[in-house]
Amino acid sequence: MVTLTIRDLSFSYRSASVLENLSLDVGEGSILGLVGPNGSGKTTLIKCIDHILRPRGSILIGDHEVSRMEAGEIARVIGYVPQSSPPMPSFTVFDMVLMGRRSRMGWCVGDEDIDRVAAVMEQLHIDGLAMKNFNELSSGQKQKILIARALAQDPEVLLLDEPTSSLDLRHQLEAMECIRSLVDTTGITVVISIHDLNLAARYCDTMAMLKGGIISAAGAPGRLITPENIRAVYGVEARVIDNDATGPIVVPIRAAGAGEP
Repeated sequence: MVTLTIRDLSFSYRSASVLENLSLDVGEGSILGLVGPNGSGKTTLIKCIDHILRPRGSILIGDHEVSRMEAGEIARVIGYVPQSSPPMPSFTVFDMVLMGRRSRMGWCVGDEDIDRVAAVMEQLHIDGLAMKNFNELSSGQKQKILIARALAQDPEVLLLDEPTSSLDLRHQLEAMECIRSLVDTTGITVVISIHDLNLAARYCDTMAMLKGGIISAAGAPGRLITPENIRAVYGVEARVIDNDATGPIVVPIRAAGAGEP
């Protein structure tokens, strides 16, 4: 597997700057969690890594500059799960997940492709939905299927934009356990945008706190998640409880300044 290196990355929508001079390193076999308030640039950064957006600066996957890679090569190396799926034709769930194999299939579907799709669906506990119509499922079910589609691709870098936002508590844990297990067993590199600080602290190896398009703080969850950083980035007073089993636990108390004279 590979490392992901970002150097001096900036991006603007017309004249509005969204990201400014970001630099990050993500080691192989690790999960980087991007956290921060709405509008901080998390989704934009993920789209830049996947070359959906064209930033200034450098993004390297291993020794390869993403901006110089062909579209087909990017599709084989990078898996991307957006926040939501656009309207889709009437496909079964199995066919939706099988689409993740497109960059690796020849002219026809092989036994290896069928086996890989079946394994991923079983791993995410969605094998019972195989013949259901994708468009008739709940938003949470659809999100798990989009994750399965990306995993079936067997990418070297996996980008996940708010993958747990539509999931209930049980399915949040199942999805994150699956991603963590995949990283530990295959050495894949993962970047995940996530709002839940407690999930991020539990499953991510490193985290980066974004605010206003810059990195406010970065590092291991135990060092990064502090009352001071949460106040500075989110404007929230919080208590942080150390927990050896799950990592630091954030208990929000109030908006910073609320109730103060």
